[in-house]
Amino acid sequence: MSSYLRGSTNYVWSTTSILGKGATATVHQGVNKVNGEPVAVKTFNHISTLRSPEIQIREFEVLQKVNHENIVKLLAIEEEQENRGKVIVMELCTGGSLFNILDDPENTYGLEETEFLLVLHHLYEGMKHLRDNNLIHRDLKPGNIMKFIRDDGTTVYKLTDFGAARELQEGQYFQSLYGTEEYLHPDMYERAVLRKHANKTFGATIDLWSIGVTLYHVATGNLPFRPYGGRRNKETMHHITTKKESGVISGIQSKESGPIEWRRELPNNCQLSYGLKKIITPLLAGLLEADHRKIWSFDKFFKEVDVVLSRKVVNIFHVNKAQLIKVYILPNESYQHLQNYVTEQTEMKDTSQILIYQNTLFRNFIEEYTLATGFPATTREDPLFLFNRENNNITLVPDQELPKFNEFSSVMSVESDASQAKLACSIGHQCKRHIEKYSLFCKLIFDTVQNFTKYINSELRQLHQDTQHLLDKTMIFDKTAQILQLSQQISLHNLKTNYTEKLDKISKEFMSVSASGVTNLHKVHCSENTLKLQWDSISRDLKCPYKTLAPARAKTLVEYLRDSWQHLVRDRATHTLSYNDEQFHLLERIKITQTISKLRSLYDKEVLPQYEQLAENFGDWYKMAQNIHLKSEILISDIGKYDDKLREFEEELTIDNVEYTDYIKSNFDHANKNNLPKKSRNTQSQRLKMCLNEYRKESENIKEILVENTLLMNKLNDSTKNLEKKFEIVN
Repeated sequence: MSSYLRGSTNYVWSTTSILGKGATATVHQGVNKVNGEPVAVKTFNHISTLRSPEIQIREFEVLQKVNHENIVKLLAIEEEQENRGKVIVMELCTGGSLFNILDDPENTYGLEETEFLLVLHHLYEGMKHLRDNNLIHRDLKPGNIMKFIRDDGTTVYKLTDFGAARELQEGQYFQSLYGTEEYLHPDMYERAVLRKHANKTFGATIDLWSIGVTLYHVATGNLPFRPYGGRRNKETMHHITTKKESGVISGIQSKESGPIEWRRELPNNCQLSYGLKKIITPLLAGLLEADHRKIWSFDKFFKEVDVVLSRKVVNIFHVNKAQLIKVYILPNESYQHLQNYVTEQTEMKDTSQILIYQNTLFRNFIEEYTLATGFPATTREDPLFLFNRENNNITLVPDQELPKFNEFSSVMSVESDASQAKLACSIGHQCKRHIEKYSLFCKLIFDTVQNFTKYINSELRQLHQDTQHLLDKTMIFDKTAQILQLSQQISLHNLKTNYTEKLDKISKEFMSVSASGVTNLHKVHCSENTLKLQWDSISRDLKCPYKTLAPARAKTLVEYLRDSWQHLVRDRATHTLSYNDEQFHLLERIKITQTISKLRSLYDKEVLPQYEQLAENFGDWYKMAQNIHLKSEILISDIGKYDDKLREFEEELTIDNVEYTDYIKSNFDHANKNNLPKKSRNTQSQRLKMCLNEYRKESENIKEILVENTLLMNKLNDSTKNLEKKFEIVN
């Protein structure tokens, strides 16, 4: 066996293949001797032997006690063949530690939203299992959270390194010191780092502080409490964590002996949306609480996280800002709550909000009391579209400026060059995100036009159909009124109301203004599809970055940057370069400078200008579309009012008709009793029969007209839909 290889009964590992290293142990990558399965093997150095036997076996006992998907799985505890020392064999997490993930330039400003929530979920599950078994970890930090990638490609985050873990019941305390400085609870920091209050004891809640620091680190890419000079400024570190007010989640000192900048909100450059920040910030504030009177319990932590994770995300494209927002709504909340969240993020009153989903009002997809669990699922590519009923302006919100990339020093240095290359990658990833974001916004502007056009056309078709029905009803009532009036004249019955004149009076404005307005709008926008044609005309010369694959090009350029960065990292590890290696090193520096320049150019000269121009043109179109929508809403209101008047007219006409029928019946009965001359009764009967026959005939004709109109309307609607499909195919 090579001197670089070590082994136990069933496993073998290389001492040069190090996955992680601590004060008392080193984790190596190894394999199962029987089946070749890759594993992680934790070996212990001589320092670990200085600990008491009870402490030495504690980690073995903890690992044997836990069994959970979010805790690194124990495979075996064996003896090393050479020195008979104990080794712990665990499943291999090929994704590396969360610390290494955060150290990657892609995550300079923290993990993106869905990944952050995944870490929160899995950390919550792992910690819940520990507390269910009355265990505390005592060294929680990103370095002790591993990324495991399943066979199907999905990710699981797992707690690891239980060297400091121990059993601790609720209400029990301990005195021993464990942990990493930046993640230590202030009380433990005071004793372990500042060497004060030697007799102070600690409870299980010290893990909660570490979780708070870890989550802030994951969300932002930085530690929450940062004295100038870092670890060497220990007194200031303790001052920051103990003197901060409740609700403060970070304290940063930018210069030596300078003031502390206290913050109650997450920084703008972190990748979490405003909607998620609103619910994560109180969680962080609760975890990072040093006041013993306000410290959370684990039950409180689990309850709060459970609420956060239960929320449903609703993606919404805010049309007036041409940008995406995210609303996190509780499962038992309703549409009204959704509107309140929207108001909170946009300052748009609920009465002004028009929410459209897939060409239709969102309210049409849900019942009045539908809970959020019943809302249709949305994505970034398929969101709700939010319009402001009272505002047709498009106002773009300026984004945070990208960091500037400084040129490489004229003097070659493998150390500083590697750092500079890493910075270039960090800027490159930020630039790529901006390109992806604005490219998506451009695509959603086109989707907005399509959705709003179809929504308006659908409203106009329905309005046109309702108008035709009202016209038909008006004609029926007019004929009915004429017949009633005629038969009343024949029977010498006193007329209470001239229904023909009354109908003419209430229908005059409807016929001359509303009905003609509906007909014109329907013709222009449903039959001729003018709104879509207008958009096609003003957007014809504009290129959508989403369609020109700007995000894919940005991704390729970032991959070039990463390749060059890795080359310079390898050069740094080599220390001394040959002449040829130096030339390749200099070439990689040039490639990095040129690549970052191409990325910036793609963003500054192509994507951003196209987005701004597209938004400006969209603003012009939106004013036209909003004007049409406003007209249609006014006409809908007018048609509704006329429909109400017509119902009142119908009711009055019906009552009068019934009274008249009763009058006729009464007269017939009276005539029969008084034995009116047969000839007179026959003449009166014939006249009434003639009126009734005429009424029946007119009614039949009107019914036929209504049936024919309905068939024609259906054919027209089908033709309009076919034309729209053809337009979509052509475009």
